[in-house]
Amino acid sequence: MTQTEIRAVPASALGTRSAPPCTLVIFGAGGDLTKRLVTPALYNLAGAGLLDPALQIIGLDHAPNTDEGWRKALTETMQSFTKDKTAEFHPDAIDEAAWSWVRERLHYVQGDFAQPGTYDALAGRISGNAIFYLAVAARFFGTVVEGLGRAGLLEQTESSFRRVIIEKPFGSDLPSAKALNARILKVGDESQFYRIDHFLGKETVQSIMAIRFANGMFEPTWRREYIDHVEITAAETVGVEERGSFYEPTGALRDMVPNHMFQLLSVVAMEPPNSFDAEAVRSEKAKLIQAVRPVSPGDAVRGQYTAGRLLGHDMPGYRQEPHVSPESDTETYVALKLTIENWRWTGVPFYVRTGKRMAGRLTEIAVHFKSAPYQMFRNTPVDRLAANILRLQIDPMQGSITQFNAKVPGPTMSLGAVHTTLRYSDFFKEKPNVGYEPLIYDCMIGDATLFQRADNIEAGWTAVQPLLDLWSGDQGNVEGYAAGSAGPLGSHELLARGGHQWSPLGSA
Repeated sequence: MTQTEIRAVPASALGTRSAPPCTLVIFGAGGDLTKRLVTPALYNLAGAGLLDPALQIIGLDHAPNTDEGWRKALTETMQSFTKDKTAEFHPDAIDEAAWSWVRERLHYVQGDFAQPGTYDALAGRISGNAIFYLAVAARFFGTVVEGLGRAGLLEQTESSFRRVIIEKPFGSDLPSAKALNARILKVGDESQFYRIDHFLGKETVQSIMAIRFANGMFEPTWRREYIDHVEITAAETVGVEERGSFYEPTGALRDMVPNHMFQLLSVVAMEPPNSFDAEAVRSEKAKLIQAVRPVSPGDAVRGQYTAGRLLGHDMPGYRQEPHVSPESDTETYVALKLTIENWRWTGVPFYVRTGKRMAGRLTEIAVHFKSAPYQMFRNTPVDRLAANILRLQIDPMQGSITQFNAKVPGPTMSLGAVHTTLRYSDFFKEKPNVGYEPLIYDCMIGDATLFQRADNIEAGWTAVQPLLDLWSGDQGNVEGYAAGSAGPLGSHELLARGGHQWSPLGSA
């Protein structure tokens, strides 16, 4: 297949316009994020014909390298993914035409993020549209944005845009998030900053709004009168691996809750926007997060995995992992009961949990509906109806499971719980996706729907700040839970107080 065919065929088949020409500058060209996610996403976008032939990709990092050296290193990494089925991107083979299309557009620049000369040199290589991707440690976010501003690289014209993609974590608490927002907004306009959260790039997360708002069978019952409680789970079987030095000062709460978990919360609980215009959607998400009552310590549980057995293997405890203190009190698990103070959700608890080295890998939103108001079946062989639950499954399965009651075949009126299962792969052709493709593409076309605004970011930190304040003084108890378990005992007691229990970490 020629490069022209890569460009023309898939884009027209998708009915989607290709992105406009631009220069994509990746700060942190030699980093893990660039290798594992950004580069595969660009490869997949090229294969889908969604990138303009005039695209140029500049990688900038402090280590010495050349265009050819960077190209060779990324080629080797891409090929390694075909042998690594644990990677987010694991094709059976690399399409040489699509990768060649990306490869020949790669250029490398060596530079120090803190030196003005780096940005002056960069300015000489850029004209027209440009996107600056900050795939760097959070401590460099403000530095890079200010460097871009001083060099005039964020100045826009009527015919050209300048945009910045900023990775998470955006701040480490409310004061730092506010300070970072203030720092970057002195340099550019809010519309130029695309604060990224790759959870929102997952197709199944985006589809939640379609399920809610495009179906009359759901939206009328999506409220306190019909919903008893909601669970939001992001459980991982992996530990911290080699990331102990990052994880030690971070922990599960900072790493997952104000960003990933609250983004899932916002799409499942937001009010209907008046359109799917980016600002309309983002305003409703921000209003929802702003309605979350700051979490009290009594509604939160911290846990840390200890040695255990998972998937047939013995696993070390968190304190035995590389670069972790043997006296660490960093949480690898957190469970919260959230209260949303608005008309739709008053009285409906939202339970959120996320953890590492759990019994199963599962990202899911479970919506538990209230029981039928009049149980005419109370004298049947079952004394309690099974709960009606809609499970919106994000990972590893993509789809949904609905649980309801039905009659068991036979001469008597006996009831049993049944399930209907939707797998997206049964209805839609799966496309290669690491979660970053729609986000990079949307930034290129100027659609900010899937990105977080400053008010959304700050609202998330506001909700968890009481916990951060308490835990920073070593006052929050950290419970141990064995690797391969369903989390600390306290997390189950948190739900039991409301008469609820966590769903199993697996299919229903």
